[in-house]
Parts: sequence; C-alpha cells; structure tokens
Amino acid sequence: MFLSSLHRKNRARSLLYSLLLSTAVAVTGCSQSEQVQSNPGQQQEGSTERDHKQATILLSFKTGSLDPHNNATPIKAGIVETLVRLDEHLELKPWLATKWEAKDERTWVFTIRDGVTFQDGTKLDAAAVKASLERGIAVNKPLDRALKIASMEASGQQLTIVTTEPHPALPSEMVNPYTSVVSVQAEKNMGTEAFNNAPVGTGPFKVKQFTPNMEIALERYDGYWDGAAKLDEVSVKFNEDGNVRALALQSQEADIVYHLPAESVAAIEKDSRLLVESVPGLRVHYLLYNQQKPQLQDVRVRKAIDLMIDRDSIVKNVMLGHAAPANGPFPTGLPFGNTDAVQKQNLGEARKLLEEAGYTAGADGRLLKGGKPLTLELLTYKGRPELPLIAQLVQSDAAKVGVTLQIKTVENIDTYLRENKDWDVTTYSNLTAPRGDGGFFLNSAFVPGGSLNPTDMNSTALHAVIAQLNATADPAKRVELTKKAVQTVKEEVLHSYAVYPNIIVGVNKRVTDWKPGADEYYIVTNNMDVK
Repeated sequence: MFLSSLHRKNRARSLLYSLLLSTAVAVTGCSQSEQVQSNPGQQQEGSTERDHKQATILLSFKTGSLDPHNNATPIKAGIVETLVRLDEHLELKPWLATKWEAKDERTWVFTIRDGVTFQDGTKLDAAAVKASLERGIAVNKPLDRALKIASMEASGQQLTIVTTEPHPALPSEMVNPYTSVVSVQAEKNMGTEAFNNAPVGTGPFKVKQFTPNMEIALERYDGYWDGAAKLDEVSVKFNEDGNVRALALQSQEADIVYHLPAESVAAIEKDSRLLVESVPGLRVHYLLYNQQKPQLQDVRVRKAIDLMIDRDSIVKNVMLGHAAPANGPFPTGLPFGNTDAVQKQNLGEARKLLEEAGYTAGADGRLLKGGKPLTLELLTYKGRPELPLIAQLVQSDAAKVGVTLQIKTVENIDTYLRENKDWDVTTYSNLTAPRGDGGFFLNSAFVPGGSLNPTDMNSTALHAVIAQLNATADPAKRVELTKKAVQTVKEEVLHSYAVYPNIIVGVNKRVTDWKPGADEYYIVTNNMDVK
C-alpha cells in the first residue's frame, strides 16, 4: 500500500515538475537579451568583450549566518580554509599548514604556509592562526572539546599546540570546517555582527554581499595564495525544496545543484546540456533516538524499531538506486566500516521484542502498555528530500506491528534538536568520516556534549572504547578500536542506520574543471571555470 502510494506521489511530482519546467522555459525564452542578462557567463555572438565569468550554485540548507566557527557554509563557498584538508583519496593533505609533527604525545608543531594573506591584505602567520583558533573554541564548545587545547604558542610561522591529554587525532581534527582560519583583527575592526555576515578568510573568494537564508554573492580575491580564481563571481543560493532546485538546474538558473531528488535524475539526464553526478559519499541516513524518553531507554524498543526499517526498499523505492543499505555509521568501503550482513526487515521479530518489553495488543491491534498505546513522535525535515519519504515508509511498516509514529516536519532540524526535548525519534543525516577517521563521529555522536549528541546519551561501555581510541596513535589499532566501537553501537542500538546515500549533484556542462567530492566540503574553488 505504502509503496504504491509512494510511486503515485513520485508520478504526481513528475507531472508537476514538467508543468513548472514548461512555464519556466516559456518565460526564459521570451527574448534573447533577457537570456543573456540572466546568464552573465554567456555573450552574444560576435562580441569581442572578455567574458565576465560567473556561476550559480544552489545548496539545500539555508543559513542565517556566515560565522565560520559555527557554520560549514563559508568553507563550502571558498571564503575560508583550514590548516589541513582531505584530498580526493580522503587522506590528510597540507593546506594553510605545510607540515605538522608531534614533539611528544601532547605537543604538536604546525608550520603555517608563508606568503598567504587574508582577503583584507594582512599577512597570515602563526599568531593569526592562534587568534582564530582561540576565537573558535570560545564560540563553539563542541570544538573546544574536540581539539583539547591546553595552550598555544606562536613564533613566526610556527604554531605549537599543547593538548590537555594525548591527542593523536589532532591533525585530522584540523580538517573540521569549524577550525577555519579567519582574521580576528578584521572582526575587531568590523564588529562581530558585520563580520559574521562577511567573514575575512584566506580563500579564493570574498563576500560581496550576504542575504541571510537566500544568497551569498562572492567576488574573486585577486591576492589568493594558490592563484587567482578563474571565475569573477559566484552566487551561492539556498532552497530547501528539492523539486525547485531541480527546476533551477533545468531552466539554467543554476549551474551546480546539490542534493537533487532521486526522482528528478531521469528527466535531467535526458537534457544534453546537463549531467548528473551520483557520488558515493561519507554520509549515512539514520534514526536518532531520544533516550531521555522512558520508552526508548529500553533497548528492546529501539531494536524493534530497527527491525521495522526496510533498507532494501529505501534503496530501491526512495533513493531509486542512488544509495546502499547501511549496517553501521561508516560506509563499508572504509577500513573501519562494518562488514557484517545488513539487518533485514523482520516485523514478526519486532513484534516479539515489544511483547517481551511488556506491550500487548489492544482490540484495534495497537500495542498498549499500562493502557497507553505505543505512540512516538518522528521528526523529519525537507532539506534532504528523501528523509520525509523514509519517515513515511517507517511509519507505514510500524503501523503493521501496532506502533503509531506521528510524523512532524521541522524547518531547521539542528536548531530544533538543540532547543527541544519533546521528540522521540528523528530521521537524520550526517557525514560520519569527514576527516578520514572514525574518531570524529564517535566523539561527536556518543560522548555527552558532542555536537551530534543532542540528548547527551552516554553508554559506559562505548565511552571506554572511545577513550582508548582517543589515546591511540597507531593507525591499525585505531581501525581495530573503531570497529569495536561500532559493534557496541550496534548491540545497544544507539542509532539505527538506514542507507549510505550517494551525493546527487546536477551540473550544467558549461562548468569545467570541477567535480563533486565525497567530503562535501570543498565546493567553490579557484580552479572551477565556465565555458
């Protein structure tokens, strides 16, 4: 029943999509002069004036601030950079730091790249990096806990960091967008409010104008240390409606569009001007449980919900093949990914577990305990268009067991989770290995106070493994401990992992020298160009 309903919805969306596209084509086809104005990168035939090269990128999550120490958008937009980054093989690579070395188990020395300037022309040195990191840990408590910095000393281009405890993963933590290097002196000159609307970093583009939740207008920073960008301007826009984003690509209002709905891919691929990149990433879609709720403190209830998830159906009918079933937080291609068989849906076993937990069927088939039905609030959000569909699928299958899931759609999921504790379960999505290491996710998601742990859940067994991981430098041992942690997560059903989604990106073929990466961090670059 649910799947046929889902197919009907997809067909209805496709029809609406076609109608909207027809309207857009009619409007944009009114005059050639209007077309040229709407696409500044194009010229009328015969023109000899140099192209003013511009590209428009459309992202799925809006932002009301560009504070780099609390928002990843500035690094995606090419405004700021970190000391360390990931390369295409997801290995650590020098960026604003040319090298780093451990002097002892608590002391690290980072050599800051010479010849780099901020977008206001001031020099980047170790003192500027120290001031930026101090700002970051002052305004972002999870970052403070992740970096574990006891003290810093700056001398020329050498930054010495002493941590509060052995921290072998510190270089990989410096990939975190929240460690982006900014000019603290510029913030003092501008004021914090103005600075958070136009942060001054070292990236290839600087902020020309920011309209909160709508658009960042970027212009090239000619003094960029790695060579001035090929584009003159970039417009980064936001829209949480997946169908609107797809339409913007097809009508050529946007050149690069992130997180396309899977059902839009077939139509886009028929357009010879466009292509779709479906890239396996480092992300997992999962269910996050609020274990402050008494019902969800029972592992049998969490396990029952896990057994209700039809991962194969999500891959086939929701993601339309642009995903793989998940069996843990980390994709199986990573060294520390779980290689166990994927959990299959088993509604009978789910029902049995709930009965063991004290629930019995009422006259209408709904499960009751103490005369009260097992009713849970399931949060979801539209920024990732597949998540509401996953919520509906789980809701439909839960009803077959006798569990009522009431879906609530919220606009900003992270803000809601921080400010509210009345929810039971939420569909969620996160990069789990964005540093090429499992430590980030394990610390963020399972340690109290972590940025991905809104209910401060705390597993004693898991905490002990994470503490051991945090003190281990040997790569092979870190992989072994990460796998052990994943097994504990699985046994205690702290989360329920559904699928590893591909990153579905639509690209106009006028864009050259650019491809989406699995990291989802480095989108606007100095090398990207347009025909």
